[in-house]
Amino acid sequence: SLIGKKISFGDLNEDQIPTYDFDKSLSESDVKKYQLKADKIVGKSIFLSFELQKFTLDDSAMVKMISADGFYNDEIDRYSDEISQSIDRDSQDPKFEFNGNKVTEFVPALDGIKTNKQVLRDSIKLSIVKLIETSDVSSNIEIPVVRSQPKISTNEVNNLGIKELIGKGESTYYHSIPGRVFNVDLAASRINGTLVKPGDTFSFNQILGDVSKETGYKEAYVIQEGRTVLGDGGGVCQVSSTLFRAVLNAGLPILERSAHAYRVGYYEQGSQPGFDATVYSPSPDFKFKNDTQSYILVQAKNNPKKYYLTFELYGIKDGRVATVSKPNITNKTPPPPDVYQDDPTIPAGQIKQVDYAAWGARVSFNYKVTKNGEVLIDKNYVSNYQPWQAIYLRGTGPAN
Repeated sequence: SLIGKKISFGDLNEDQIPTYDFDKSLSESDVKKYQLKADKIVGKSIFLSFELQKFTLDDSAMVKMISADGFYNDEIDRYSDEISQSIDRDSQDPKFEFNGNKVTEFVPALDGIKTNKQVLRDSIKLSIVKLIETSDVSSNIEIPVVRSQPKISTNEVNNLGIKELIGKGESTYYHSIPGRVFNVDLAASRINGTLVKPGDTFSFNQILGDVSKETGYKEAYVIQEGRTVLGDGGGVCQVSSTLFRAVLNAGLPILERSAHAYRVGYYEQGSQPGFDATVYSPSPDFKFKNDTQSYILVQAKNNPKKYYLTFELYGIKDGRVATVSKPNITNKTPPPPDVYQDDPTIPAGQIKQVDYAAWGARVSFNYKVTKNGEVLIDKNYVSNYQPWQAIYLRGTGPAN
């Protein structure tokens, strides 16, 4: 594959000249013309993008596309084909089914995408010429596409005003024990499909219901009464924290949110500290209000094999713009010394770690939402995380 594949020219000293494979039938003058062009491409790249997808056309790929007097179109076409295989898609009609007050299946309408290969080929040629003729080390191309509309739009399959994506949050939870992975998936599935009426308040605890062994949850580590212990439903806060991020992204008013007692590594994977939301029935809860004119659909997507959770909120965009500042981290406090506690249930000579050290800190960020020049929300969120000590249980019981 040419896409993203880096082929070096070897470990060269400054006085060494790069060598290239070329058509052996070329005349000596054509070889010199080719090598002159190729030399000017070394170390340069073309960056191509479409929406969130990005590709890099590096020097080793470009030298295969140029000839003494022009270009090898077959090489450019081969690269364009690989691009189109990555981004082309058929249009998708929406699906919307609900039972009672909960959506059982939702698939938003999706535009069809087809790469305009002729325009892409011309853009690549122009970029290569520019890199040869100038001192520029890179060039950017927005991949040209042709869009096709689905037969029906999302708002045509429901009368609730659910039309488009208004907010998204995501998180990962690598290194979770199996029970925690199971609980994240179960809790996300029970929140998924929830409809929030205009003017109504969403309560995480109310929608989720009882969290216990009797309702299907497994044991995993939870923070309870100042300690990390095994308890039913460990991992549920991964779900509430991810939803918190989606609500921030959507610009909705948050009525209730509490930070954890201490910083938990799961919530800082790919994220700054301060964006977690702890829940434990009946309190603390995570609540937000739907202050829009349409219903909001809460959609959860979880991939337990990749430890990746997303929440998507669908409704109608009303012009509001949400901004979240970079968190300010102060009062960093090192964890206290490790603690060892004798435990007669563990055989003598064995040690089991039940709590993990974490630095304390004060984390704050600003959440601001504007609409048509009017400030709807301007709030500072402050999380005070305690320094946390590692706790080990030291076995004093009979040896096995």
